[in-house]
Amino acid sequence: MSHVAHEIRDVASGLWIWRLSYPDWRPEVGWPEMVTSTCVDSGGEVAVLDALAPPEDATEIWERLDARPPTMAVVLKPDHVRDVDLFVRRYRARAYGPWLFWRSNIPETELEPIEPGSKLSGGLEALYDGRGRNETPLWLPEQKALVFADALTSQDGELRVWDTPHIDRARAALRDLLQLPFVHVIVAHGDPVHDRAAYERALELPPWAGEPA
Repeated sequence: MSHVAHEIRDVASGLWIWRLSYPDWRPEVGWPEMVTSTCVDSGGEVAVLDALAPPEDATEIWERLDARPPTMAVVLKPDHVRDVDLFVRRYRARAYGPWLFWRSNIPETELEPIEPGSKLSGGLEALYDGRGRNETPLWLPEQKALVFADALTSQDGELRVWDTPHIDRARAALRDLLQLPFVHVIVAHGDPVHDRAAYERALELPPWAGEPA
């Protein structure tokens, strides 16, 4: 296997991310090559979110996963299937995700469907982002963190809402999430970790009009 850039970052107690070069990435896709996967230890469960499998030489990531094996694998958006099947096979994790998938990107695993308002083991809660892309961001109450697939993105270090034909509805839904006492925000594309103030600013900035996500 060719070398794949990777890194690990701790976000809070029981919450960490790893970042990898996305396979088949092309500059014209409109988002950076490195993408983020999340691991959270909550309520006796260990969940990986939108997990992309590290290469075998990324031993630090695999050793950390193996030390606290995931019990859950969650897909946050229909086009973020990534390597959920591999994590289910390797760790015998339970899998959760959307009701529907793109016909060209369907997991082999039978996922337990989630929708906004779904309560998952470990205290995790699926949220509504209003963008019309069937994304279910997750609220991680123990770590006071929100984890998004594509509802928000970070371009040049600045958190932005990813544009959608339903931007007014999306802004309203994302503003509703300010009722939650979160202090961390994790996004899949761009600089991955932000604070509450950056989230509040993103709601006032023009949306990011990159390739639809």
